[in-house]
Order: sequence, then C-alpha cells, then structure tokens
Amino acid sequence: MPLLTDRFGRVHDYIRISVTDRCNLRCVYCMPEEGMTFLPHEEVLSKDEIIDFMKIMVGYGIKKVRITGGEPLLRTDIVDIIAGLSAIPEIEDIAVTTNAMYLVKKADALKEAGLTRVNISLDSLQEDRFKTITRGGRLQKVLDGIAKAEEVGFFPIKLNVVLIKGQNDDEILDFLEFTRDKDINIRFIEYMPIGHAGDSWKKQYLSLQTIFDACDEAGFAYQPVDSIRGNGPSENFRLEGAKGTFGLIHPVSSHFCASCNRLRLTADGYIKACLYWDEEMNIRPLIKDPEKLMELVQQSIDNKPESHEMAIALQDEMQSHKPTTRRMSQIGG
Repeated sequence: MPLLTDRFGRVHDYIRISVTDRCNLRCVYCMPEEGMTFLPHEEVLSKDEIIDFMKIMVGYGIKKVRITGGEPLLRTDIVDIIAGLSAIPEIEDIAVTTNAMYLVKKADALKEAGLTRVNISLDSLQEDRFKTITRGGRLQKVLDGIAKAEEVGFFPIKLNVVLIKGQNDDEILDFLEFTRDKDINIRFIEYMPIGHAGDSWKKQYLSLQTIFDACDEAGFAYQPVDSIRGNGPSENFRLEGAKGTFGLIHPVSSHFCASCNRLRLTADGYIKACLYWDEEMNIRPLIKDPEKLMELVQQSIDNKPESHEMAIALQDEMQSHKPTTRRMSQIGG
C-alpha cells in the first residue's frame, strides 16, 4: 500500500492520538481555569475505535504512536488501549505524554501492556510556582512519577518544559542541572499561539535562544548530541560531564515543518494534518470503511500547508490559512 505522502514529499509515519480532552490540571498554556466544555463520553473515541483505526493506518506506513490528551491516564481503559496498540505488530513505538499525577499508580500496568516510553510535563521545580502554572498540581507527585518511570524501565524519559516569560524563565539553569545526574532529556518548548485569542500569548513568549544565552552567561559548556529515540523536532545537547541531555523545540522562532512526519487524531475523531491550522476531518463514521477512511486521511494530508506560519502570527502579519480555535487540550498537542 502507498505511504502517506503530501505534495511536498513529506512521508507521514507517526500519529498522535488524543484519548480525552479532560484533565485534572489547568496548565496556563493549555487550558483556561474555568469555562471549558468537555466532550460527552459518547462523543469520545472508544478503545475499539482507536484500535480499529490504527489497524488500518499501519497498512499505510504509520508505525509510531503517541497517546495524548487532556490527561490520557484519566481514561479508565488506558492500559487496555496500550495493550491493543501493542498487539499490532507493525507498530514499533508507543509513547504517552502525561502530567504524571497518576503515573506511580499505573506505570507497572502500562509497561506490562507494552508502553515504550513517557514524556512528562514539568514546568517548574519550585513547589508553589508549579502549583500556580498548573493551577493545582503537586510537584512531588511529578517527581515521584519520574522516579517510577525510571524504576519500571521507560526509556528515554523526556521532561517537557514550556518556557514562559516571567514565570519559569529564571529556572533554566536549575532544569539544566537536573540533567547532570539523571539520564533524562529535558525539552524546552516555546510557548505556542494555540487556541489563545489576541496578544495574550505574545506577552509570555520567549525564543529558545534564551537557553543558549543562559548557558553562556553561567559558563555551562555544552555539545550537540545525536538524535534521541522518538526525538521528533527536538535539537539536543549535553552539558559537559552530564548523564542526561537537553533539547530545544522551537516551532515559532525556527519551525521544523520541512521534516514534519506527523498526523493528529482528536479525542472526538477528527484527523488534523497540522497542529496550528483549523482544517480537520471527521474520520469516525468511516472506521468501518477503510477505503473511504483512507481517502479522507489522504485528502487531509494533501491539504497540509508547507508550514504553519506561527512566526508570522508573532509579527501580526496576514496568514495564508486560518489558525485553529481549539485549545491545546482539545487537540492533543
């Protein structure tokens, strides 16, 4: 069967599947503190729908899956979802992005079910600040989750840090120090204009050049390192003598669209070929009709723009496509 290739020659072998739009936290860059309307349970893709969809997709070259949300570990059947995906022989890699609040409780079962690795959100190493950014999260629970992930053997473990001006940019060196004794990949991510109205995100946006500036000012020597498993768009470096690494994901200041290999499936069954743009197509009614489903998936890929133009949004210039109005929690990141 043909590979999923767009008009710019990009081959798609990776999909991010959101299994819920709900979350037990309200991180400032992801979800408003109040006023969110969540999908009724009957509108969320079922375990069987997700598995049946992926059994079709692997025939067209999809071999890597990331489970996202919302918070995916809120799904009571998350272990069964992972087990079902793991039973599909063509799938080479299954990862989960989580806030780790439930990771200590579920890590063993997830590992046994076939989960390969985890990305954990960690936007501050200070208890009070972490609680503020997440609007209620407990830092120690995340740290315990990281320790549990190490214990059960998830590898590599990646920690996602969304850099926010005036909130955690003074912790850059602390995060870098975190890599000295732990074989962990800290990933600094630029704050993106996803689902945010007006200029609110611009006031908190920082280019990741800030990371290099902090290293240089502190006298931290670092070297680039080869790609890390499941690396995606991250550029990776290692402090001199450190066990772990740090990565930079800069979709705004230096986008990676030319090598984009990913699709997204929302929790309510819409395929998105680009995180930033609003185009999405409902594949849920077609899961039992593989031929029509793949026609729709290919149409979505054919319509994929060459780039997302987030940098243009930063400059208030006209964009050639309409940005998404969904929040990050509604897309799955």
